[in-house]
Amino acid sequence: MNVASPSAISGKIAGQFFTPETVAKSLVKWVVRLPSDRLLDPSCGDGEILAHHHRCRGIERDPYSAWVARERLPLVPIDNVDFFPWAASTSERFECAAGNPPFIRFQNFKGVSKAAATSICQANGVTLSGLSSAWAPFLVATASLLHEGGRMAFVVPAEIGHAPYAVPLLDYLLANFSKVQVVAVKNKLFPRLSEDCWLLCCAGRHGKTDHIHFSHLDRFEGSSVPPDGEAHCWENVKRKWRGRLRPLLLSPEARAAYLAVAEDPRAYRFGEFAKIGIGYISGANEFFHLSPSQAAEHQIPAEFLAPTVRRGKFLTGDVIDDEKFSAWKAADEACTLLLIPPTKELPEAITRYLDSERGLEARRSYKCRIRPLWYSVPGVIRPDYFLQYMAGSEVRLARNDAAAACTNSIHAVQITDGQKAASALPQWTSALTKLSCELEGHPLGGGMLKLEPREASRLLFEPACRPTELFREAIEVMRQWRHSDRRRPR
Repeated sequence: MNVASPSAISGKIAGQFFTPETVAKSLVKWVVRLPSDRLLDPSCGDGEILAHHHRCRGIERDPYSAWVARERLPLVPIDNVDFFPWAASTSERFECAAGNPPFIRFQNFKGVSKAAATSICQANGVTLSGLSSAWAPFLVATASLLHEGGRMAFVVPAEIGHAPYAVPLLDYLLANFSKVQVVAVKNKLFPRLSEDCWLLCCAGRHGKTDHIHFSHLDRFEGSSVPPDGEAHCWENVKRKWRGRLRPLLLSPEARAAYLAVAEDPRAYRFGEFAKIGIGYISGANEFFHLSPSQAAEHQIPAEFLAPTVRRGKFLTGDVIDDEKFSAWKAADEACTLLLIPPTKELPEAITRYLDSERGLEARRSYKCRIRPLWYSVPGVIRPDYFLQYMAGSEVRLARNDAAAACTNSIHAVQITDGQKAASALPQWTSALTKLSCELEGHPLGGGMLKLEPREASRLLFEPACRPTELFREAIEVMRQWRHSDRRRPR
């Protein structure tokens, strides 16, 4: 991950953001033991890390960045190649490695590069999800190039603390190094990058450990050794927190109190009394969502219009009712869905709208093209509640008193056990459940919290009195770590 260059690969897609000097110098100090150690940077960018040790080797996929690094360090061997095919074929081995791998999302990580990465991971006994970003196999491939006793230190995305695919990666690292340490950093290492970054240091290649060391800092100011961290039994972290490291940002007292509730038989998980899923996917939102003025212009009959909630920002209270929809209609919001049953006879006004310029454009979209009837939106339900998919400071839950549908920007909540729901849902605003949103969800960047359906199903409710002040303090800690701004519109 190094900064955008004039190359054909865009900086955003290639995951390029240059490593700050303080970070680069520290990573090198963490892994270099002797002047004779050979250091590998598998994604060297402009050569910032290589500049801090004379015996080094660089690999860089981006031609412009590789040229900059060569101009800067003319005596250092730097190859302009894709790291994964190179790693799969090279016979070179190193005492240490340091770097800032590309944070390429799974959507853009493909082709020969991904095939080589997958092959390397499989050869090392690591199975990563197809949703894995490129940085995870980068670590596996780099580790495979280290001599016995070797060390490596990397900038990693903070999603190492919550992403499901981080668990098999950490399993691998703990099974192949005698010490594994993660350093969480609150203040951004890359101010221009919305995603937070942490640091990872592994020592003792071909060793193994059953504890992961975790430390956290408000800001990283450089160090000659990794900051001291608390050792956590990895099996306990997997059992209690599903392998997530983010809860370790909390005090031991807060963690213990939360786990005590989770193990209490009186407590409920959201998924025990509700089915949580995303709303419908229209395939062409601007065509299928109509404001009152648009519906009148095209003479759409009322029977083909269903009230709908399009975005989480509309969940401003704990109830969505007819009064709210009346206000949205008065503001001419596009708050109705064109809902055409597949067996319904189409009146002339609907046919005209389907054949309009907007309709001709809509039917060319991918989701519309693959449907049996492009104009009939599937999966439209009227849930009992709406739950925010992405939220600012607090996650909103709103009862659906308007018999409305919702898009896939919002979770549709259908109650499956009314008795449990009646006991649990009044506790939605409790400190416990708010903390549960922070711990079970994950930061998205820009201060936002995201709840996938599976994460939402784990939200915790408990009617008994609990240590509210301790949980409130814990909530504040977690919000600070995801940079939530209380002034941000919810």
